[in-house]
Amino acid sequence: MFKLWTTIRKDTLLLLRDKVGLLLMFVMPILLVLVITTIQNSTFELVNENKIPLLVCNKDTAQTSTEFIDALNQIGMFKMELVSSDLSANSLNTLMHDKDALIAIIIPTTFSSSIQQKTTQVTTNALQQFGLNDSTKVHKTPLEKSESLLFFYNPVLQQSFLQSINGALTSAIQIIEGKKLVQQLYVTLNEKPMPQNLQMEILQKNISIEEIAAAKDGSKTIPNATQHNVPAWTIFAMFFIVISLGGSIVQEKRSGSFVRLKTLPTNYLVALFSKQITYLAVTLSQVVVIFSLGIWIFPFIGLPALNMPSDLLGLFIVSVLCGGAAISYAICIGTFAQTQEQANGFGAVSIVILAAVSGILVPSFAMPQSFAVVMKMSPLYWCLESYYGLFLERGNFWDVLETTLPLVGFIIIIQGITIIGLKKKNLI
Repeated sequence: MFKLWTTIRKDTLLLLRDKVGLLLMFVMPILLVLVITTIQNSTFELVNENKIPLLVCNKDTAQTSTEFIDALNQIGMFKMELVSSDLSANSLNTLMHDKDALIAIIIPTTFSSSIQQKTTQVTTNALQQFGLNDSTKVHKTPLEKSESLLFFYNPVLQQSFLQSINGALTSAIQIIEGKKLVQQLYVTLNEKPMPQNLQMEILQKNISIEEIAAAKDGSKTIPNATQHNVPAWTIFAMFFIVISLGGSIVQEKRSGSFVRLKTLPTNYLVALFSKQITYLAVTLSQVVVIFSLGIWIFPFIGLPALNMPSDLLGLFIVSVLCGGAAISYAICIGTFAQTQEQANGFGAVSIVILAAVSGILVPSFAMPQSFAVVMKMSPLYWCLESYYGLFLERGNFWDVLETTLPLVGFIIIIQGITIIGLKKKNLI
């Protein structure tokens, strides 16, 4: 026990002298969590709370185009500004950049007539199907091709964001088409305009949509940018100890420390175990620091607070396993690397690649299907899934047991490879 304690003390002193390693293990992940969470939270607010600037150039003088603009306004997604109807497409494009507007539309001159033509045609066909129209007196006229509604957007907008905007525009058009169709059917059947109260009653939406996060504990806590980013970048910070730990092992090999240890009445496995205990304390410290940042500091800078899972014991076990996986990987890199530059270079690059394919840098659901197998080969993927099971799905340890078992397997395999490598190098 004395040998182990002395070795732990030695490793702790070496760690405290590694200023660059401490910066990478604590300061870098804190900055990453702050910056990325702030950016992602701003994106969520842009989509969910703030209205998107929209320039509307209405070249149609009929009432239907005005109703379409009102329908867009009722959606609540846009902050609309009407511009001159005389603007050309190029002029509107220039005006968008001058006003920093993200999107703009041009309503063509045939907008109202196209909707009216379609409404009349659909009404006639419907009445014929019901046998309420004399088909011998009705001549079907094919729908004339109408001008398209022109939609301009800033190239910085991502495709998923554009699809949301396109869906809102399509919904507004469908609202107007449905409204005109109901009015046309009523006028055709009753030969008088539809009363306003009846029109409102028919078009009124009676079924609302309530969003509920499918949490396993039954809570209705809505996940936010903090819940996604704090666990993810904590894992990234854990695995970045490869810079300090891997480099430390290489330095000991090159300085002859391993040879001196073999002359002492002890085994290098004791030193290896000491490093694992020391750096496990480091990874758990990273968890405490970054999670504390999310709980207490984020609300003061306008970010959502981190909601801790109900199963704190499960959180501790998952954190220990994630830290163990990171330590095992770092020791393995240090064992096989010949120089400190190799350990640092390969370790850093490999962690970034593993983070990219695991869902930390890019969400896993956005990856192609061909990446499914590669993704599950990354230990960071199983760490992330375990944390998400606790933080986002609000589960307990038994709910994430399926994702923690691969971590245990990874630790055992990597530790075995490390011991084999040490034996081949005659270090143990």
